[in-house]
Amino acid sequence: MATIASNLQLVTARINQACSRVGRRPDSVTLLAVSKTFPAETVREAFHAGQRKFGENYVQEAVDKIAELADLRAQIEWHMIGPLQSNKTRVVAESFDWVHTIDRLKIAQRLSEQRPAHLSPLQVCIQVNTSGEASKSGVAPEEALALAQAVSALPRLTLRGVMALPAPTDDPALQKAQLHAVRVVFDDLKFKGLPLDTLSMGMSADLEAAVEEGSSMLRVGTALFGNR
Repeated sequence: MATIASNLQLVTARINQACSRVGRRPDSVTLLAVSKTFPAETVREAFHAGQRKFGENYVQEAVDKIAELADLRAQIEWHMIGPLQSNKTRVVAESFDWVHTIDRLKIAQRLSEQRPAHLSPLQVCIQVNTSGEASKSGVAPEEALALAQAVSALPRLTLRGVMALPAPTDDPALQKAQLHAVRVVFDDLKFKGLPLDTLSMGMSADLEAAVEEGSSMLRVGTALFGNR
């Protein structure tokens, strides 16, 4: 408990300092705790330390965890941040509050159709691949507008923004360049009329650079929970 609580304080301090350097309000940045591979007890510890938003990469692991933490369901916001296959859309539509990784219209259509009517709309981001890495999911920047417009028209979904996974690097200049490329896509979509408010980028190693480049949602795992 003390370790996760202290880690949470350290990460929050890093975010606040980064915001201060670029004149941003700390409450303009949301911390998403990436709890993949960690047990439900660890999520519960983080919850008791004050964290409320959690990101998961693997559908079945996440669904089991959500069930185990059912007593906290009304207070936890669950985000799907891993690749999503067509055969997993129903359980995600039924179980999660957010999906960050929409990279093709078929997935969005299935989530829209399968989102239960009694739940609020599923909050979604399109994933953009600005680096061109074949191993990374995500729509190419030049295809982002068409996908975003199509997703925004679907019922039971609310398009919130853009998510990206830049290639890992310890080079601060390269970090900023990669993150800036994502920001350019986000700004372009807003300029074209899409009412977006979420730029989901930045992790434990590059969160300062991400804040400086305008990230509004940081996906942090290692700095909070330790190495997997």
